[in-house]
Amino acid sequence: MSETPGAATTSTGAALPTPPDAEVVARVEGGLGRITLNRPRAINALNHAMVRDVEAALTAWEGDDAVAAVLIDGAGERGLCAGGDIRSIQASAKEDGHEAAAFWRDEYLLNAHIARFTKPYVALMDGVVMGGGVGVSAHGSVRVVTERSTVGMPEATIGFVPDVGGTFLLSRAPGETGTHMALTAAPVGPGDAVYTGLADHFVPSERLADLADALTKAASAEDVADAVGRFAETAPAGDLAGSRHWIDACYSADTAEEIVDRLRSHGDKDAARAADVIESKSPTSVKVALAALRRARELPTLEAVLEQEYRVSCALLSSPDLVEGVRAQVIDKDRSPTWAPDRLAEVSDSHVARFFTAAPDGPLGLIDEGSRA
Repeated sequence: MSETPGAATTSTGAALPTPPDAEVVARVEGGLGRITLNRPRAINALNHAMVRDVEAALTAWEGDDAVAAVLIDGAGERGLCAGGDIRSIQASAKEDGHEAAAFWRDEYLLNAHIARFTKPYVALMDGVVMGGGVGVSAHGSVRVVTERSTVGMPEATIGFVPDVGGTFLLSRAPGETGTHMALTAAPVGPGDAVYTGLADHFVPSERLADLADALTKAASAEDVADAVGRFAETAPAGDLAGSRHWIDACYSADTAEEIVDRLRSHGDKDAARAADVIESKSPTSVKVALAALRRARELPTLEAVLEQEYRVSCALLSSPDLVEGVRAQVIDKDRSPTWAPDRLAEVSDSHVARFFTAAPDGPLGLIDEGSRA
């Protein structure tokens, strides 16, 4: 599928099977439309063609009465999806940014489509689920984690901010737990993924194949719920609920500087460690992420938040921290980025505000112009 702009379809609109070596493998098994992200060496990181292929399959299956539900998973043993192809995004940012903006446009439209998909959309969030992987899973109606799941929005580490609807999800997590995740870029395990609202069910990884087989026999949303219920177990305990006493007290501050000060003075060793982590991230990313989360809390829908994220993402293409962050983490892997500016106090409110201006090629079109943030 990834070799063409979209999935091939029959005359009735049903998605045709794709070659097993395609980067997105789409096929129908019983009443289940199955999508497998198939770049295991890259932990199934999304490129633009893959986004278009997933969208094409969903569009075909949404109108196909023979498909009762959709399941998405990732090839290999490492995870569902490690995020977007950030090497390509960095290359685009070093040029004119058009390719990255086009990728994000289609990716965010896909995220919105997943959220409003009219049939059960089951995401097997096994292993690594980061960034864009959250976008193709956590907006689904049935989100399954396992004991191997590591879920997060690591964007501040590479000079970026949570996107793919991540600020919508994190802004609605209990208390300030979403703010903690965004500013530290810290991933969470299965228990905390369920606690923060990024997932719904815990199923041991050894039972995923049996769950998928049961879903091929589902003919309705009720059948899907029954199948998941047969395999789901209580998620293991996480850490965030027990840390709310310092997370909520510290991250409720108005500014990033005050958040760091509160973390350092709180007295909890985990709070102090969080302060160190935040100060290692891009100061621009930290401040823009905080502003994006606070604004997202006031926006009524995922679509409105995605419009905001698109504006922010396009603006970040001109930030030196995005290119530098990807260089340090992915290209050279020296893990020693040089941020510009390199201190939170040097990132002004006016500088942050410019990231929320209109995208150069216009809005995504998900909401009326009059309701835009």
